[in-house]
Amino acid sequence: MEPSTSTSSSVRVAETHISVLVFIGDRVYKIRKPVHFDFLDFRERIARLADCHREVELNSRLSPDVYLGVADLVMNGELLEHMVVMRALPEERQLSSLLRTDEDIEAWLDAVAAVLSSFHGSAARSAQISASASPSAVARKWRDNLEEVARIPHPTLDPRVETEIRSLVARWLNSHRALLEARIAEGRICDGHGDLQASDIYCLEDGIRILDCLEFSDALRWDDVCADVAFLAMDLERLGRADAAGMFVRAYEHHAGARLPPPLLHLHMALRAYVRAKVACLRSEQETVAVDSARTFQNLALKHLRSAQSALVLIGGLPGTGKSTLAAGLAKETGWVLLRSDEIRQGRPLDPDRYAPEARAAVYRELLGNAREHLEEGESVILDASWVSAKERAKAASVAEETGTELLAICCTCEESVGAERIQRRLARGEDVSEATVAVRNVMEAGMDPWRSAAVIDTSHTAPSVNVERALRTLSR
Repeated sequence: MEPSTSTSSSVRVAETHISVLVFIGDRVYKIRKPVHFDFLDFRERIARLADCHREVELNSRLSPDVYLGVADLVMNGELLEHMVVMRALPEERQLSSLLRTDEDIEAWLDAVAAVLSSFHGSAARSAQISASASPSAVARKWRDNLEEVARIPHPTLDPRVETEIRSLVARWLNSHRALLEARIAEGRICDGHGDLQASDIYCLEDGIRILDCLEFSDALRWDDVCADVAFLAMDLERLGRADAAGMFVRAYEHHAGARLPPPLLHLHMALRAYVRAKVACLRSEQETVAVDSARTFQNLALKHLRSAQSALVLIGGLPGTGKSTLAAGLAKETGWVLLRSDEIRQGRPLDPDRYAPEARAAVYRELLGNAREHLEEGESVILDASWVSAKERAKAASVAEETGTELLAICCTCEESVGAERIQRRLARGEDVSEATVAVRNVMEAGMDPWRSAAVIDTSHTAPSVNVERALRTLSR
């Protein structure tokens, strides 16, 4: 949590909801407040002392030369309190500060990603740690935060947004159990940082220092590596640098040698935003500005929960209508999995009746089977096929429903002469897997069932890039 501050001529004081930080010269002294929340209990001094030692121990993993130890605060021989002693670092070297300068932020984000990836690679792992990212544990984290916010005496969040957040969380958890279990099986769960914010990262000449990990609860720190990445990405976006968030995620994936599943990344970004909203709610009785902050984070959580929902997109239309060009462009823009019926058909044994109903049904069975595998892993899928049969569309709808996925459909059309010219040009070049001829198009057109649920995009006289933009706007609605 970013602290509020006050200053005098020689001393600066910063305050969060659980700590007071006193800056004197080249030292920082961090004192716990005797507070009690659902997630921590600092009412007893012995608990505050234990947490001080735990903070030094855990933060030494990423900043060993910053956390100097634990000291006692004594007055007239009486022990009053315990405090963490830290080396003060220059504020102008905070990552949050560098975002507002002309420095090469991409290079610093790459350096942070390299440090974090290495840290995750050597972080502790165990069956107990992995259990903290199980489907039931993830559901419990959301439930605990939602219930804690609901118990705050003077709520500051929009109740309509809260209702949608609850609904989207339930839907995600219901449809992504396989993804969470796969992450555990792959060893992606570790003892991480748990509270990665741009203001706690210092970019110094001799390297990166990452401070202030979440020390008061092991269970909240034990999570998928994606959670730490998501927390910083969310914070960068909150600071108005969505571009930096994208740079950081890509850099981390490069250094880790593995892609982060977008639905999981967005879910964790939403959870981190919601936790920040909760903390702002806890401070709202003391600070008016916290009300606006809470709602900002609540809306950010909603945005990422919407993005976390997987989609099954049917891109259909007759041969020559530009559906494959549109599907490829949409896949490039979104990063979603693209599956083509033509590629499946090409891989099947040669058959003179490759477009007959039985052969077409076999292709669609395989297409939807492949789509189901990706959807169960939490990925969004674009299916490029003609979709002339209402029966095949109904089967796609069943797959979407069974995997908890949103079904979206776009039907491409074009003038008949334009479609015929495209088909002839494609066949002459021999550069595409599609084998459909003008005769095949005519047969399919005669048997095409009405498709009233699909958005229609006429590609006759518009550039492919324009059609992709239209499709993106259609899907967003």
